[in-house]
Amino acid sequence: MKELAGRLTALDPDAGAAVRVIAYFDRLSEARAGLEALVRGAAVLAGVPARLVDVERRVQVRVEADGTRRDSAVPPDPGWPTTALAPGGVAALWLERTEAAPSVVDAVILERAAGAIRLVLDRTRGRAPVDDPALVETVLDATAPEAARLHAARGLGLETTAFARALAPFDGRPRIVAGRADTELPAGRVGVGPAVPVLDLPRSWADARTALRFTAQGTAQDPGPKIVYADELGGVALLADLVAPGAEPPPDVQALEAAGAATPWLLGTLHAVVSTASLRAAAAEINVHHSTLQDRLSHAEHLLGWPLRTPQGRLRLQLALTMRHLARS
Repeated sequence: MKELAGRLTALDPDAGAAVRVIAYFDRLSEARAGLEALVRGAAVLAGVPARLVDVERRVQVRVEADGTRRDSAVPPDPGWPTTALAPGGVAALWLERTEAAPSVVDAVILERAAGAIRLVLDRTRGRAPVDDPALVETVLDATAPEAARLHAARGLGLETTAFARALAPFDGRPRIVAGRADTELPAGRVGVGPAVPVLDLPRSWADARTALRFTAQGTAQDPGPKIVYADELGGVALLADLVAPGAEPPPDVQALEAAGAATPWLLGTLHAVVSTASLRAAAAEINVHHSTLQDRLSHAEHLLGWPLRTPQGRLRLQLALTMRHLARS
């Protein structure tokens, strides 16, 4: 390769430089270099800072021309030479070149570096969420033959030996996200299943649907988290088997519903009480004075019929609020 680059340089300097760039990134890929090393290579070869931004995977790397990593919150300039990591994708690699038009060598640097970066991201962060409804349905179907699920997984670009997790949006189709790492989630209420081997995705899907039942709208009349991870529920997940959607709610939930209907601030206040470390933190959460919160709790205790400022009372309240989500889902 060195001999070829030398001969090409004698005929066309840009062609020789392009061959050296190709060889350089091939060596980095063979050595399984990481993201920073690849972005650094692009910066050093181009002689200008290089920047990688993948919002979906929450990855941002910027390296100066001297090889020093120096990330920046300033958005990329649309005029910089750039290439997407995948056709039509949002994630991209930039060369911060402003003083001259991009060259053929810049184009080769971007193309080779982006290809190597894409492989590293797929290997370490998982691919972008996959979304073919028919294939997703097959992968998540516990009754489908194993061979059919593996075939569907390959069609979605999932490595059959890798890990993935199922997502259960409240308003939308099931989704699968490859990898163990967190990723950008759909808007609104979402239940997130645990990361499991591809063949175990039906279990992740079942857990994601359970987690979805613990979510809330996040409003004054339906306070609570919009996103719930199944593997963070622990033993609380057992409540989902005890409270059936649409069935008559438990007495404590009925008491909450009646009190909430009569007092608009009540549900948001009680959620703050059970989701913060102290009453003062709860007061700050809902932006009221500590004495005002104490008055509200006295009123709520009168409406509900049990104390809310004891450990037992707070636990009973937390269970009631949780069962309220399950009864309404």
